[in-house]
Amino acid sequence: MLQLRTVLNVADNTGAKKVSMIGMAKKGNRHYAYLGEIINITVMEAIPYAAVKEGEVLQAVIVRTKKEKRRKDGSYIRFDDNACVILAGPDIKDPKGTRIFGPIAKEIKENGFNKIASLAEEIY
Repeated sequence: MLQLRTVLNVADNTGAKKVSMIGMAKKGNRHYAYLGEIINITVMEAIPYAAVKEGEVLQAVIVRTKKEKRRKDGSYIRFDDNACVILAGPDIKDPKGTRIFGPIAKEIKENGFNKIASLAEEIY
């Protein structure tokens, strides 16, 4: 569960390290974003000569959250950090990077982000 101005880690190799959530794509004025949803972000910290630059506004999908999420079978999933994967463009469900670092939730694959799920190290 993330809200405006939440700082997230980036779980791919686009060169961005920290991003800030600035809104939700196509959700109006909703206050919170959850696991597997597309959000609008701005890059706060990036490595030099990377694919993305500081201050750039992009779209990303949330792959890990500290706040637990209840699943249909009654179990809960939670992670150590809040993380996202930067998307290639608006209305495109493919990642901009070529590698995904760390575990991701299986809700990502259920929401149609199959390319991200196939690149991930682990799926929980």
